[in-house]
Order: sequence, then structure tokens, then C-alpha cells
Amino acid sequence: MSSQSIVVEEGRRFDVGLNWVVRVVAVIGALLCVGLLSVAGNPIIHGHPAYWIALALTFIVSLAAMVRTFWNRRTNSTVRRIGRSLLVVLSIGWLAIVGWLMPAGATDTALQALASDSSVTVVDSPTQVALIPSSDVGATGFLFQPGAKVDARAYVSALRPLALAGHVIVIAKQPLGIAFLATNAIDSARSEFPDVTKWVVGGHSLGGTVAALQAAGAQVQSSDSGSASVAPIVGLVLFASYPAADMSDSNMPVLSLSGEKDGLSTPDAIAASRPNLPSSTTFIEIPGANHASFGDYGMQFGDGVATASLANAHAAITKATLDFVNAH
Repeated sequence: MSSQSIVVEEGRRFDVGLNWVVRVVAVIGALLCVGLLSVAGNPIIHGHPAYWIALALTFIVSLAAMVRTFWNRRTNSTVRRIGRSLLVVLSIGWLAIVGWLMPAGATDTALQALASDSSVTVVDSPTQVALIPSSDVGATGFLFQPGAKVDARAYVSALRPLALAGHVIVIAKQPLGIAFLATNAIDSARSEFPDVTKWVVGGHSLGGTVAALQAAGAQVQSSDSGSASVAPIVGLVLFASYPAADMSDSNMPVLSLSGEKDGLSTPDAIAASRPNLPSSTTFIEIPGANHASFGDYGMQFGDGVATASLANAHAAITKATLDFVNAH
């Protein structure tokens, strides 16, 4: 056999092997999408559209990639073989990301708080959950950013009492469950609720970090521009969270709530965040609460074990938050 024939035969074997790899990855991709929908279909469907669109595209591309392996078995080019191999590696990475982004869904108990009644109207839209008081609407609204990959509806039960007290509550639905992709949520809230003349922003975990960035940015904008045409941010509430940057020079009122048993935003981490917050910050540790106690979405990997009931933790969280919002 000539050297050219050997090269051709090796190329053919490589193409056959690569096609089988593509088929396996494609099957995994399609099954992953189906599996995610079967496990977390409710929070996916009721979350921001970005994730289920990503799942739909992943499923379609996976099927298309598999079909294509039966139509074009020969690559006939070293460059194309390298390109296809890189695409396979990138596809595996993409599937890992898609799986990692699976949201933590609100519990059945949390979903019961979504029902509207004579006192509060709940509007569940693709980009937010809004809790609107039926009467005596106050001047201060509360924009809340969920924790990473957590169903926005998981926070309704803890925040609904604020709406009962007359405050418009907006819980952002973040693209792919990442708060950094929902920094425009405050602008949307201002536009949708023009009668709210001032806003307190807050968030859980990563959501609190983004809320802190928004609060610090708003402080700079208000001092630089002096504009009164936009409803200002007048306070920051952190649920098991801390700022990513130093905002100790800010005069923004801040409430930092943390859990005694939090295994993620640990008491030590909260203590270490004190120098980065204004000296006037109010720190409250919720006895027996862990990281997941600030929402209602079940257990969270790496978290501590809560010794307080969820009802008791929420009662303390709600009271402290309501007192803060009422004061501003």
C-alpha cells in the first residue's frame, strides 16, 4: 500500500471515529435538554425566556448535527477535521454550561403566594414578578434581584408582606439566572411604575452584589447630575450578600441581613465585608437561618444546616426588610 493510500485510509478512519463522537455528543445534548425540562420544567418555562430558548436551540442543533453525520461522512481536509474537532470540544463545554445553569425552582408552598387577592395583585411576566398593592400605594418601591440560578418566584412569600404594607415589589427574572445580565431591571421598574417616586434595591447572594453595584452607581449619578427626573435609589438591602467593591464612602442607607448557619455567605464572609460598607450600615444576623432560608427553593449544595424553620426565618427577614423600606 502506497503512503498516499495509508494517509487516505487513516483520514477515513478518523472521519468515521469523529462522526461517532459527534453522534454521541448530539445524543447527550438532546437528552440533556429533555432531562432538564423534565426535572426543572416549571421554573424554566416560568423563568426568563433566555434559558428555554438556549435549550431549544441546543436541542435543534444536536439533532441537526447528528443528521449531518449521515449525509457527509468524509471531511477530506485536515483543516476541516481540526475545525470539526474543535467544534466538538466547544459543544461539550456548552452542554456543561447549559446543565450548570439549571434553575432552582420555587417550592409548591412558595408558588401559593403567587395568587392575587383583594389586597395584592401578582403579575408574573417573562422578565419579572410584580406585586402591586390594590390600594394605598406608597411612594417607595422595592426592586429585588434573586440569587444565581434561583427561580424569582421563590422570594414572593418573603416579600409579599411588603406589598401588603403598600409597597410595589418587583422581583427581576434574570437572563440565564445571572444577576449581572439583569442590570437594566431598575430602568424597567421605573418605566412600568412611574408613580413610584423612589426605590430601594436589594438582592440575595449574587443578586445582592449586583444590587450593591446599582446602588453605588446611582449614588454617583445623583451627586454628579443632580437629575430629579428619575426616581432615585434611596436604600440597599443585602440578603446573605456583600458588595464586590468598596462603597464605604457612600451615604447610601444599607441593611445587611445574614444567616447564622449560612454555609455560602458565611458569618466570617459577612464580617469581612463590613469595611466595604458604609459605617451606618445595619447588620442583622437571622438566628438559625442558612443561605436558602432567604428564599423558598429547597436545599442548596454547600449550604449549612438551618436550625430555624423557614417560617420563622422569613418572619425575621420580612420584618427587618419592611422596617427598612418603611423608613426610606
